[in-house]
Amino acid sequence: MYGLLIRVASVQDNKAKQWVKGRKNWRKTLSEKCNQIKNDDKIWVHCASYGEFEQGRPLIEAIQQKHPNYKIILTFFSPSGYEAFKGWAGADLVIYLPLDTKKNARDFMDLLQPKMAIFIKYEFWLHFLNQLKKNAVPTYLVSAVFKAHHPFFKWYGGIFRSSLNVFLKLFVQDKASAALLQSIGIQQVQVVGDTRFDRVLALKSQAYQNKIIEAFKGNSKLIIAGSTWPKDEELILKAFNKIKDKGVKLIIAPHEVETRFTINTIKKINEYNFKYSLYMQDPATDVDVMIIDTIGVLSKLYQYADAAYVGGGFNGGLHNVLEPSVHLIPVSFYGQNYEKFNEALDLMSQNVAQTALTSSELKTVWKQQLFDLDYCTMVQEKLQIYFAENGNVSEKVMQGMLID
Repeated sequence: MYGLLIRVASVQDNKAKQWVKGRKNWRKTLSEKCNQIKNDDKIWVHCASYGEFEQGRPLIEAIQQKHPNYKIILTFFSPSGYEAFKGWAGADLVIYLPLDTKKNARDFMDLLQPKMAIFIKYEFWLHFLNQLKKNAVPTYLVSAVFKAHHPFFKWYGGIFRSSLNVFLKLFVQDKASAALLQSIGIQQVQVVGDTRFDRVLALKSQAYQNKIIEAFKGNSKLIIAGSTWPKDEELILKAFNKIKDKGVKLIIAPHEVETRFTINTIKKINEYNFKYSLYMQDPATDVDVMIIDTIGVLSKLYQYADAAYVGGGFNGGLHNVLEPSVHLIPVSFYGQNYEKFNEALDLMSQNVAQTALTSSELKTVWKQQLFDLDYCTMVQEKLQIYFAENGNVSEKVMQGMLID
């Protein structure tokens, strides 16, 4: 049913079209690549999308460093992950995960013959997991978070509960997840934390300079609004309109950078008569707002920010708040429903992140985050301790895996 629906959607939707096109002739692609590396041991790492890859990347790199003899086979379910990393040099093969059917799973496993499988955070594809069990492939779940509303813990979740027994070990982010799993008889659990800490710390350590952003910022205070959606942009532009006269500039990095989304962002900016520029197409720096019309640079740009707004709250989700926070700056985001994001809960509990429901509230938040020196000093001190205490997760995972 899912395969049929997404094929129908692909007639008009670009992402659905990529999803379908990317899976064509996957058996031939996988067979050809595996024939080239057939004498080597292969580790299969599956990531749902872009964010899960960033989460799994530190572990992949740690495995490569300690065990260079292994070949990494990386799969994605979503086009946003595959399209961004299909050329990533850290993997020996990057492909889409085929649709989860019994035949696809059997053929995939027969062709790949992995020595180990690693699933990052989410995605429990039952046929693939069942085939891994049949083939006696050591399988791990990494950086997972479990909540009481998940189907594993409901009366109807029997088939999902049984799938958890496939994993040789589940490396979870927190004690609450471990307790939930143990309550349904899953004992092979280890609390290690979130590998995203390793990733953002590694990014921060890399030398980076951006003269365009330096010229744009000048002597102004800079807010970077990252991974924004249309409703986020309405909120932040209203708030920015109330604060820009205080020597503040704004960078907007939309979650989607296709032309139609960029045009919508520009329309909203024009409603306030802000001067703006496009980072890639026309990087003028004597403007109020700069739009980042490309992917892959946002995490590096946060080092120039004095405060950050993270998008996704309007959609019932929240994008990565660790990327800006690692630079020891305060964070804001929309909404009250952030309980399923451990890192957001942590930052809120320490008062180094704040939420806003209206543009007036966001203006007040930004005034404190930009101009209250005592508050900024407190944020820096708390975040320094927070990241020092939560790093080195990939090493803990490596120690808990059976890797020769």
